[in-house]
Amino acid sequence: MIPEGDALARLEARLRRAMGRAIEGFSMLEPGDRVLCAVSGGKDSYTLHHLLAEQRRRSPVKFELIAVNIDQGHPGYPGHLLTDYMRAQGHDFRMVREDTYSIVQAKVPAGKTTCSLCSRLRRGILYRLADELGCTKIALGHHRDDVITTLMLNLVFAGQLKAMPPKLVADDGRHVVIRPLVFAAEDDIAAFSRAKGFPILPCNLCGSQDNMERKVISQLLAELDARSPGARANMLAALANVRPSHLLDAGLWQELGLEVARDQEGAGELVPLGRLSRPS
Repeated sequence: MIPEGDALARLEARLRRAMGRAIEGFSMLEPGDRVLCAVSGGKDSYTLHHLLAEQRRRSPVKFELIAVNIDQGHPGYPGHLLTDYMRAQGHDFRMVREDTYSIVQAKVPAGKTTCSLCSRLRRGILYRLADELGCTKIALGHHRDDVITTLMLNLVFAGQLKAMPPKLVADDGRHVVIRPLVFAAEDDIAAFSRAKGFPILPCNLCGSQDNMERKVISQLLAELDARSPGARANMLAALANVRPSHLLDAGLWQELGLEVARDQEGAGELVPLGRLSRPS
């Protein structure tokens, strides 16, 4: 069912609140920012750009917004759909052609997933474009479900307790990447995208297979949420409710000045060294 009328207004308001929480909580936007919004043509980036354009119109914090799409040379790429949409809406938009498709096809063996290399090449192009366009921030459309899927992938397959940062400074120190939709649920984004009728561009033109590990984790999370409604929301809440003293990273304990974890009525309070009482 596609939301319309009051239902669509409530859905958009919910997405705006989620984005506002991220922007305010992590100081993502500052007066005078020039934001490059990477619009791939998928539901997430369309929704992000729409909400940022509304934020720019409503917010007392004045910033510029430029939508950018990279035509990576995939055969049959229907970039005109995105170009026509942006032109009709009157948005500041750049379509940039960079043939990474040939590079990926040459470097990745047949039958292997190309997504990782394709993504790295695209990120490098976005950094370069941010410099050329004088942009101070790069906005990406990753949402709540991307964050917790990445958390689980790292936990299960990489042995790391790590998700996606809402705000990231690149290795070169010049580029700041923001993810304003980190608190937004994918189901809400999908429903909003359908209701708005965004002209979605496919992401399978290269014939690459799905990342099987990500697919397994995504299915696991969907099953868990179906069995225990709210599970994914709770996992996201856990990322904002960390108890470092109840983890096993000795380096983190040293950095925070911890010597022992002390539980106060089950609250698991973090105890700095200076607050510990030593027996005489």
